[in-house]
Amino acid sequence: MQILITENENFSRVALERLAAMGQVRSRDLRTREELLAEAAQGTEVLWVRLRHYIGREAMEAAPGLQAIATPTTGLTHVDLEEAARRGIAVISLKGETEFLKEIRATAEHTIGLMLALLRRLPGAARHVVEGGWNRDLFRGHELHGKTVGVVGYGRLGRIVARYLDAFGCRVLVSERKDWEGSLEPPAELVPLEELLSHSDLVSLHVSLDSTTTGLFDRACFGRMKSGAWFINTSRGELVDEAALLGALREGKLAGAAVDVLAAEHRLGEAGHPLIEYAREGGNIVITPHTGGCTYESMAKTEEFLALRLETWLSARALEKGTLCAESQALQAETGAAKI
Repeated sequence: MQILITENENFSRVALERLAAMGQVRSRDLRTREELLAEAAQGTEVLWVRLRHYIGREAMEAAPGLQAIATPTTGLTHVDLEEAARRGIAVISLKGETEFLKEIRATAEHTIGLMLALLRRLPGAARHVVEGGWNRDLFRGHELHGKTVGVVGYGRLGRIVARYLDAFGCRVLVSERKDWEGSLEPPAELVPLEELLSHSDLVSLHVSLDSTTTGLFDRACFGRMKSGAWFINTSRGELVDEAALLGALREGKLAGAAVDVLAAEHRLGEAGHPLIEYAREGGNIVITPHTGGCTYESMAKTEEFLALRLETWLSARALEKGTLCAESQALQAETGAAKI
């Protein structure tokens, strides 16, 4: 099995050893689209990706023998799932691995970090010192303690974030789908989205992206938020109407926003992005480059787990092929006997 790793920086040694036991591994750090396509064309059967590259038709055509795409992520906006399905290419990810993911906390910690960065004006204060200043009164901030925080989406990450907020002494409101049947951990309070938006000092988004949630946070949602509230998104950029977010920031409806994700991230190098341009203007927004899950600990754990998932998939595939081969041979034997 020809396995191509497209981003090998700090790749888990344990995961690499497991992959090497499955076949020939080419471990690369592919920076450009051209490098990706050239390497993919070298007989690649398993393509292992993180988030740097978008894997669509072009990449799949470059590797005609491609059988599986492995990505240690829960979100899959960087893979053309329809094209993969059309070509019979398996996509092996962390999506749905609920039990394992309960111990992956990096994005939840990053969410709290973004809240503190906003409330305590940390990026501006740090930049002020580097530029030669030392005036703390320019950066008087707010405490997280005592704030009402709305957590939209009470799945794995939303639940962890709610626990952290409880430790900070926050009142935590959570909102879920109308057909949600999960359990609630006190003191978190389950309320309708409209109530959460109108009562929360901070709103943090933790919703999975699908056809029903694309553009979930639109102009109406931002309009229902408290004036002077803060907005945080560490889920997926496509959940948010980014023009509406920019408008809420420019108009002063929001005190600030912090996002770790943007819509169509794989196209950011092709053109400017309005939210990034706004940040360059000194706007009240903090943007990080999808680093929520980017810690040594979480990446090692997820790579090692995904290597096991890939091994299981390959074993099941080999077993299925063996069974089909045996059935085909038996059928041929029966056909031959009948002819005799």
